[in-house]
Amino acid sequence: MSKAFYVTTPIYYVNDVPHIGHAYTTVIADFLARFHRLDGFDTYFLTGTDEHGEKIYQAAHGAGIDPQQFCDRISQRFRDAWQVLDISHDDFIRTTEERHKAVVRRILEAVHAAGDIYYDEYEGLYCVGCERFLTDKELVNGQCPDHLRAPERRREGNYFFRMEKYRDWLRGYIRDNPDFVRPTGYRNEVLALLGEPIGDLSISRPKGRVPWGIELPWDAEHVAYVWVDALINYTSALGFPDDARYRAYWPVAQHLIGKDILKPHAVFWPTVLKAAGVPLYQHLNVGGFLKGHDDEQKMSKSLGNVIDPFEMAEKYGTDAVRYYLLKDTVYGQDSSIGEQFLVERYNADLANDLGNLLSRVRALLTRHTDGVLPSPSQQEADEELIATGTALVGQVRSLVGRLRIFEALETVMQFVRQLNRYFNDEAPWKLAKDPDGRERLGTVLYNIAEGLRIVSVLLEPAMPSKARQVRTDLGLEDYTFADLEAWGQAAPGTKIPPEADILFPKSETGKPKRQTPQTPPKKEAPQVEQISIEDFSKVQLRVAEVKAAEKVEGADRLLKLTLDLGDETRTVVGGIAQWYQPEDLPGRKVILVANLKPAKLRGIVSEGMILAAEDGDGNLVLVGPDQDIATGAEVH
Repeated sequence: MSKAFYVTTPIYYVNDVPHIGHAYTTVIADFLARFHRLDGFDTYFLTGTDEHGEKIYQAAHGAGIDPQQFCDRISQRFRDAWQVLDISHDDFIRTTEERHKAVVRRILEAVHAAGDIYYDEYEGLYCVGCERFLTDKELVNGQCPDHLRAPERRREGNYFFRMEKYRDWLRGYIRDNPDFVRPTGYRNEVLALLGEPIGDLSISRPKGRVPWGIELPWDAEHVAYVWVDALINYTSALGFPDDARYRAYWPVAQHLIGKDILKPHAVFWPTVLKAAGVPLYQHLNVGGFLKGHDDEQKMSKSLGNVIDPFEMAEKYGTDAVRYYLLKDTVYGQDSSIGEQFLVERYNADLANDLGNLLSRVRALLTRHTDGVLPSPSQQEADEELIATGTALVGQVRSLVGRLRIFEALETVMQFVRQLNRYFNDEAPWKLAKDPDGRERLGTVLYNIAEGLRIVSVLLEPAMPSKARQVRTDLGLEDYTFADLEAWGQAAPGTKIPPEADILFPKSETGKPKRQTPQTPPKKEAPQVEQISIEDFSKVQLRVAEVKAAEKVEGADRLLKLTLDLGDETRTVVGGIAQWYQPEDLPGRKVILVANLKPAKLRGIVSEGMILAAEDGDGNLVLVGPDQDIATGAEVH
């Protein structure tokens, strides 16, 4: 392969177990790795654990065990966590491995030989949580803004790296390479930092105080500062400097980090590389914080507001959690997340739009084509769908290249909604009843299946298991992005499996229903609880006319309707956006449950409920009078 892609997560500090922040960055890296593999890139994906430093030593001492045993235990938890989230890393580096230590010593020796390391004493404000000295400008009300506690004043003798020497060079490099640090806001932040003297960097700690680290090659009484040691993992994992992996992947290295570690990665790391004579990485991609919807604070173990992604994966499925983290966050910005919003995204995008469409097309294929993909005979009415589907991979590729992952996924889901509209407009269940509609029925069902093929491949980096299930349920094989630019790759004559699990069982109460076989519905009488005539007489049904309709912001299934009842106007929110466009509803008369207790949906007070009928194929139609009748008339 001529194209290469190398993506890294930060290596995670093993002073505590994996949490949502670790999961978020790792899922993004995994998405990018899977995406580039499908796009024909020779891809290498690195993650791992950072296992040296004062915090580790203190945590191990507090646990009453040897530091290496402590690191082994926590590092394994990260490996286990990435299995839960279906992370496809090619390597898992640990900074206690000899392959890493050897490269750390080699790079430090190169910087020392260049005359850029000297010994001196320093006094300053030290944050144990950050494991570095902080400047007065970095403090907020005298506290570290990340750990919400005051740093301690320390004075000690250490070895220093002449970082200030490279400030002007780094500032010029970032100005000349505008996408070196991205998004742009973080690039500007680094440039502002470099606009003033940054001083030299203490790169060692006395072994008497911090015995847990890599000894300096020229002084065994000092260990390497963890922020120098750890960053070198990005090259040590590639076998720097002689391994073929280093030569292939380092020129295209993409680091993913959180904004709280911007300074070490954007200032410490490139200046050390420059001093050691090592080329710089290609991009530093900086993510924002995840915040709880309730308190709008950064999620932090120390603040006690962390959502457990692994509990959510157990409850809703790994792919649903991955999709939610990618779809409902904007990379580079702070984003608010919560279980309630995961459920809403799950139901709207996954259960209703995607899963329901797959269920409907499978049911009709099973019932009307013996479970075989028909041969299509395309018409003018199909051209828009085909054009959108074949252009999709190019649009998504461009968005992902700019780290607009949420927008890329929304572009795919817009096509899913277009497939649903096409399905409803063509009404294949009606074509099946028309002796002259059999050929058109086959074309419509084929186009839905082919559209789902394209969708499944583009969603695979986000939802690897469920995307493959879509293809399996349609009897299709695996594909790459090269197979998406031409319509018709799903072979006519392909046999779909007779049974399949529901792709995404809908969640009504915050817990998805147990999966059941996805077979064509039997024509059996529904089992319902009987009520008395007295109970039914309490329900007030009235004819209402739709005066206006609009989509509810942030809710793909909901429409806000303004209804005229003759003597009053009501606002009703209905989950009908999958079947009806807002512009098609004004003037239509519907049946309203008029005495239903008002409920707030997405911040809108809904004053009643409109009636609709839904069949076993997932088709929904609004219920209304079959002749014109006065608005407000009672229904008996």
